[in-house]
Amino acid sequence: MRRHRSAKIVATLGPSSSSEAMIEQLFMAGVDVFRLNFSHGSHEDHQKRHAIIRNLEEKVGRPIGILMDLQGPKLRIGTFREKAIFLEEGQTFILDQEETTGDKTRVFLPHPEIFEAIQEGEDLLLDDGKIRLQVVKATPQRIETRVKTAGPLSERKGLNVPTVILPISPMTFKDREDLAFGLRLGMDWIALSFVQCPKDVLEARELIGNQAGIVSKLEKPLAIKYLEEIVELSDGIMIARGDLGVEMLPEEVPSIQKRIIQCCRKAGKPVAVCTQMLESMIKSPTPTRAEASDVATAVYDGADAVMLSAESASGDYPLESVMIMNRIITHVEQDPFYRKMQEANLPEPKPTTSDAITAAARQVAHTLQAAAIVTFTSTGETTLRAARERPEAPILAITPEVKIARKLAFVWGVHPLKSREVSTFSEVVGDACLLAEQEGFAHVNDRIIVTAGVPFRVAGSTNILRIARIKVPQDR
Repeated sequence: MRRHRSAKIVATLGPSSSSEAMIEQLFMAGVDVFRLNFSHGSHEDHQKRHAIIRNLEEKVGRPIGILMDLQGPKLRIGTFREKAIFLEEGQTFILDQEETTGDKTRVFLPHPEIFEAIQEGEDLLLDDGKIRLQVVKATPQRIETRVKTAGPLSERKGLNVPTVILPISPMTFKDREDLAFGLRLGMDWIALSFVQCPKDVLEARELIGNQAGIVSKLEKPLAIKYLEEIVELSDGIMIARGDLGVEMLPEEVPSIQKRIIQCCRKAGKPVAVCTQMLESMIKSPTPTRAEASDVATAVYDGADAVMLSAESASGDYPLESVMIMNRIITHVEQDPFYRKMQEANLPEPKPTTSDAITAAARQVAHTLQAAAIVTFTSTGETTLRAARERPEAPILAITPEVKIARKLAFVWGVHPLKSREVSTFSEVVGDACLLAEQEGFAHVNDRIIVTAGVPFRVAGSTNILRIARIKVPQDR
């Protein structure tokens, strides 16, 4: 079950991919983490998918990550008498708190928080940015705007406020109910929508604690102002380019994507590039060349994972989407230029024992052409440091904690395994040699690099490096 690539594949489950047979096919084709999107489907639907994944995990003997994606608050306008209107450029259009059907001149906006925060001169976006309004005057009950970008507008369309931090929690009542359900099931990662600033992550942390990893979805330009702080407080990041592209200019998104990846690389936090990666494969068995290039660019930049959304959830070709994504990643990582890019963007190690040991492990593995770097970890920190170095050798992570093994399925270059409890470093080395051979990473006489932190179960205590050679077992 070894993957011969480092970047991971996240695939969303949905109507096209909920059967036991299809989920197994997707995993065998290359999926490392399955995403359950709580914007759609019932708790019963998600519980069935969760059970299928856990049964599959037991069948294949390899940890599989599950990412729960919370819906977050959705801002929408009210209804129209004629169901739809057409807004002319330059005309006045009112958003107010009168709970009546709208017309060509006004519409109900059921979000008082927007009235509190919006100011004259700000822009409002409707229908995924297709219509742009500029605020002329704002009061606690009424926002008067001028139409900057004309077009048709139907009722209940979404509204975006790109330049103002809204006094809205990232977690609605629905999200809190969903979260409690997901934590009871044992989700590995929780994706947090509508993150605007660091306190949104802290709010989620109070509810989640260490029960699951928090993945902050960067989908609002305002969050980029607090990028370093949000990355520091999160366990991982998702670059939600579709939503980012609504609230900022399209030409700004690629550079923002690279900036986010570099920030996550420096912090040693896993980052996934998401949205519209193979969009045409919702209806086509093959992607466009531009889409293939898009996936490749994310891999060249050093992203930990690339994600499929509708392609695998509701598209006509979920299996083919995973297969082509797997092929693109594998091809990129075989390119010598890819290795040069990873080395060129290597973050400087911090002046700590843990970083010094991990950086040394990468260098020793390169010098000795070691078959693998084996990290023993109880918290995941030792393995995250190893992945931050982007070594040439694959990373075999062994941990006595199955939840940690599942979380590490999201991380670049890591092959996670549940191992037995150990009490001495010599036991770690013995297990490392045994598992490296059993999993097909090393053969007799190959050398491996083993890192761990002693005492065990102390986060950030990586302090031992050992070079070990795979020996012929006594019973052979």
